[in-house]
Amino acid sequence: MLQIMDLSKSYKKTLAVDRVSFTVPDGQVGILLGPNGAGKSTIIKSIAGLLRYDGAIMIQGIPSREIAAKKIFGYVPEIPALFDALTVREHIEYIRRAYDSDITEEEIQALFRRFELDDKQDKLGNELSKGMMQKVSICCALAVKPKVILLDEPMVGLDPQAIKELKEVVLELRNQGITVLISTHMLEMVKELWDIVFIMDKGRIRATYTREQAGNQDLDAIFFGITRGNAGEKAESGILEPMQESTRESAGN
Repeated sequence: MLQIMDLSKSYKKTLAVDRVSFTVPDGQVGILLGPNGAGKSTIIKSIAGLLRYDGAIMIQGIPSREIAAKKIFGYVPEIPALFDALTVREHIEYIRRAYDSDITEEEIQALFRRFELDDKQDKLGNELSKGMMQKVSICCALAVKPKVILLDEPMVGLDPQAIKELKEVVLELRNQGITVLISTHMLEMVKELWDIVFIMDKGRIRATYTREQAGNQDLDAIFFGITRGNAGEKAESGILEPMQESTRESAGN
């Protein structure tokens, strides 16, 4: 479970995130949506431990800053950051040792085959294309064997086969009871994956929906109804109202 509680972050006098709270339960895929400047990137970086913030972030009930939480948390950044002088294989080995992961050699090779990296294991980080770097980043996050995983625009730069594999991986993780949070603008890419969606605008969560509440409405309609339409326009278009607090609490249980 991933819990965000009263998260706030200011840059000098600018309040980027204003007391945001949301929960992604075990075995569910959450989607974080928001237009540019909504505060989404700030939340992602806070969860990943890259920013100081006010409030609390819990990973499986453990404060996210604690080592025990970091060891069960996987992160795929929007822009892959690999070591220039390490090979693809050495990146996985580095993660395995750093996180004391029990991933086996067979599992490592299966990841490489799945993301078409088996013949790239000796390539250095600075020799890889953007798409290949993204694949390595995904494999590194999976090598942690996380209980909670955060993917920031994970499908950008991937070829169609890799996108297909990543979608299947996300569904497998969900079936294993792992918590998944995806931040993306590519709504079509996640339409069959999500269980709960959080829509941000101007530093706050404006609406939260479960798939059951959304019914036949697609993410595009929900997202643009909240971020562009006023209350009257949403009523006329049939856009759902945000979840009530009682419903949110039950979604987090």
